[in-house]
Amino acid sequence: MLPEVSAWLRRRSSVAADWPVDKLLDAKNDTRVSVVLPALDEETTVGAIVETIRIELVERARLVDELVVVDSGSTDRTARFAADAGARVVHRDDILPELPAVRGKGEVLWRSLLVTDGDIVAFVDADLKDFSADFVTGIVGPLLTDPSVQLVKAMYDRPLEIGDTIVPAGGGRVTELVARPLLNLHWPELAGFVQPLGGEYAARRSLLEQLPFPCGYGIETAMLVDTLRLVGLDAMAQVDVGVRRHSHQDEAGLGRMSAEILQAAERRLHRVPVGPETKTSPTQLTQLTQFERNAHGFRLRTHDIAVAERPPMATIARYRERARLVGR
Repeated sequence: MLPEVSAWLRRRSSVAADWPVDKLLDAKNDTRVSVVLPALDEETTVGAIVETIRIELVERARLVDELVVVDSGSTDRTARFAADAGARVVHRDDILPELPAVRGKGEVLWRSLLVTDGDIVAFVDADLKDFSADFVTGIVGPLLTDPSVQLVKAMYDRPLEIGDTIVPAGGGRVTELVARPLLNLHWPELAGFVQPLGGEYAARRSLLEQLPFPCGYGIETAMLVDTLRLVGLDAMAQVDVGVRRHSHQDEAGLGRMSAEILQAAERRLHRVPVGPETKTSPTQLTQLTQFERNAHGFRLRTHDIAVAERPPMATIARYRERARLVGR
């Protein structure tokens, strides 16, 4: 590991207990904090997450100023349960409707910047089980107390749960097999991040609005690489929040996720410019071939994995006008 990464780990790693609510309230002043949950068919978990944040960090502590669930086209009761628990629910397609939405988590996160106004924006996945408010206080803590910090990632243990079987640290398969080797190879300064693909992180709006957003699963990898390029390693931090329990995809789904991460990395290695609807560079994968067995043997299935990438939100006229109106 690079010496500067070892030094960064000592200086910029902390635990959730280092960020008690009282300490954060003392530091908050006029800083507005938004929490965004991107959600797609998460009716079994989203309500409990929203309720915990609302009770502990909106009503009791008044640390979080707005709590928004952006629904990515759920067909279950995700939107209803989130609203009943106290979130403001916005459908992805109702944000910037003149630009048709595409599939993917990164698309939802990008659009969320248009319907929130926090100086600090914290993202929390909507499929977490046994959720604790520490996930939020941990990732916003360094941002509220240190103006030099721009982006904070949560780190945690990720058990793999298959039926009644639990593998204590088996939940980060794409992290260990794809993302970590990729970052170590091409961006070794980022090797100190324990959970580079984790969905819980917070950043200053002034940073987020400068970043391009891959619309799919490449968003976390891209955000780390682009933040490193824009503001440097010392403006990034990570906080240990304990254990993250969540749902898991099958191997085929993880393969498609990996392909999207590789796309995001490829774009950054070749510095491909990003426009409103840019998809891939000439060297990138656009399809992934996978196989499944049926009664007649192996069946070939080809998936379209060409993922759009959105330009920095600061380049969008609607966003600039909204920022002007709110005096930002």
